[in-house]
Amino acid sequence: MKLTILGCYSATPRALNNTTSQVLEINNHMFLIDCGEGTQVELRKHKIKFNRIKHIFISHLHGDHFFGLVGLISTFRLLTRETDLHIYGPVGIKEVVTLQMKLADSWTNYNLVFHELTSNNSELIFEDEEVEVFTIPLNHRVYTNGFLFKEKEGNRKLDMGLVEDAHIHIAYYRKLAQGFDVLNNDGVLIKNDAVTKPGLKPKSYAFCSDTMYKEAIVPIIKDVDVLYHESTFLEKHVHLAQKTKHSTAKEAAIIAKKANAGILLLGHYSTRYDGLDPFKDEAQEVFENVELCEDGKTFNF
Repeated sequence: MKLTILGCYSATPRALNNTTSQVLEINNHMFLIDCGEGTQVELRKHKIKFNRIKHIFISHLHGDHFFGLVGLISTFRLLTRETDLHIYGPVGIKEVVTLQMKLADSWTNYNLVFHELTSNNSELIFEDEEVEVFTIPLNHRVYTNGFLFKEKEGNRKLDMGLVEDAHIHIAYYRKLAQGFDVLNNDGVLIKNDAVTKPGLKPKSYAFCSDTMYKEAIVPIIKDVDVLYHESTFLEKHVHLAQKTKHSTAKEAAIIAKKANAGILLLGHYSTRYDGLDPFKDEAQEVFENVELCEDGKTFNF
């Protein structure tokens, strides 16, 4: 699982800082999460292939999280994209995008498939044989969701010594990897767990975009491997967090601790602060395993 931070600051882009956007590579998928201004430039800087992006997840309709979307869609058109593009986001996202396409007479030459979200409960919004994605209802000034990405259980590992001792034909190896019991060369049924071991532990990633402290999300993200949680403010400005429905670094850490997360990533920093170290310091008072997101930083989990 690989995460590339294209932008992690709040409000407005600056010369050296971009607004929210991330690329998550998980189990053969490349998901774009939020799409602030400048996202496509950052995609180029990091040599991320545009045609690998087939699903875009937009948390909410504040500009610092989606103003780069129309530009990216237009660039896909200019590059003669043919692959369908799926966009998941709040009701209204289809209207925003299609209106601009209409007024510019720039309809795409590929299918735009919108999945507009309205539920205030967590729901499954994407699933295939390898990955599933759930919404994480958040509490912000407008309708907002985070997203939980979960790998599905992979193939089991064959213990070749045991497999050979059990006289299992090679034709059944694939079935064993898939978890099935099989007949050996003598017609005896061999239990799967007698000759195989569990595969790699499935990984999970939770993206919690703009939100005030919301303990109700803890059951949804329980035991997540990696949690990104916005931390717009430090504790000295907790009154601003409450007023604007954002979180502090300490509040993000409390959520991580209650959810038993493996790693906490902080981001969406207010530009009122001179540096990022105080965010990590405050969070580590509550939760030890904290990392700071920075524009251009890549995490491999």
